[in-house]
Amino acid sequence: MEAWPARARPAGPAGHLVRRDNAVTAIDGEPRIYPFTAEQLRLDPLYAHLRKEEPLTRVRLPFGEDAWLATRHVDARVVLGDARFSRALSVGRDEPRTRPEQGNGGILSMDPPDHTRIRRLATKAFTMRRVELLRPRAQEIADGLADEMLAGGSRADLVEQFALPLPITVICELLGVPVEDREHFRVWSDAFLSTTSLTLEQVMEYKGKLWQYMGGLIEQRRVEPTDDLIGALVLARDEQDVLSEDELISLTVGLLVAGHETTATQIPNFVYVLLNHPDQLAWLRERPEQVAQAVEELMRYVPLGTAAAFPRYAKEDIEVGGVLVRAGEPVLVAVASANRDESVFEDPDELRLARSTNPHIGFGHGVHHCLGAPLARLELQVALGTLLGRFPDLRFAVPQEQLRWKRGMLVRGLESLPIEW
Repeated sequence: MEAWPARARPAGPAGHLVRRDNAVTAIDGEPRIYPFTAEQLRLDPLYAHLRKEEPLTRVRLPFGEDAWLATRHVDARVVLGDARFSRALSVGRDEPRTRPEQGNGGILSMDPPDHTRIRRLATKAFTMRRVELLRPRAQEIADGLADEMLAGGSRADLVEQFALPLPITVICELLGVPVEDREHFRVWSDAFLSTTSLTLEQVMEYKGKLWQYMGGLIEQRRVEPTDDLIGALVLARDEQDVLSEDELISLTVGLLVAGHETTATQIPNFVYVLLNHPDQLAWLRERPEQVAQAVEELMRYVPLGTAAAFPRYAKEDIEVGGVLVRAGEPVLVAVASANRDESVFEDPDELRLARSTNPHIGFGHGVHHCLGAPLARLELQVALGTLLGRFPDLRFAVPQEQLRWKRGMLVRGLESLPIEW
């Protein structure tokens, strides 16, 4: 059956449920304006209401067609993991989104088998075993940054002096990108996460510059082959013919951006949360061996994204959360809401680093589960372990109301985090 046009649904009270074809179907009036309020690291209480009363709700984003929003953990796993939902169907559609440009999602806009073909090339570098081999080098980098902070006195900006250079250096060394170029691609990377922080002209300019930059590195590998990840991907393109040139550049750009941006944002987010939960910080200081478990709870607790993104389109009629989603309709997943689902997590709005059962979906779920999750986990563990071990009296250096938060971005985080010890 065909879906109604996105902005031509029959009128009716929002959230009203009726029976049709033996399924429960929502007939909405005006969709809810989305994203909801997103101040600092606080999750809008409307999510809790929706999980109980309207787990699948209609939403209207600043751009694109209307969509369903899934807020419960069980429904999130269905939308992200069920093959009846597609990312590839977003191509050519007016995809619901928070920014004006209709971007090329690359591998994020693919379904198997194309998705599998491309992902398989990079997966080998991000297996848990291979990533674990990077731990000594990541620790060496973190220790060096901590040494520089301590040598500079008793105060530092955690973002500039630790949180950014750690993952940037690791991913640059893994890919084979000159770390000395980081000041350039740091600026260009913002184009992939901006909603309103950059103009459309700046977004297109920065994306173009990063595309050209990575294309230049790829051409260098053709002249002088290397054994880094970019070198391996170039061989896969030129000798095995399993990648197009655009796919090769898109994949390497994606790995560079995703390989440092979110981790660099989460490190200060985690520190901010811990400093605001002194009992949990004390618990972890007394149990440094539990840092991996603490990272999982912080991943669950911190609402990194300001809004749901990358909608999945239903390939056929499918019931989700008591609502019939028609073939061709997009569904967004509110990951932060799913990670606070009271039916899955006891006292979900409390930070409990001792939480042993933690099926959060902070790294996604299904075929698009974060490729770099093992590396991100390692870096977050190394970062927290180093900061707590080397700075036993870590604290805010300025009143919290003076902290500057990112605005107009897809992720929540601090522009800077002055700390002292």
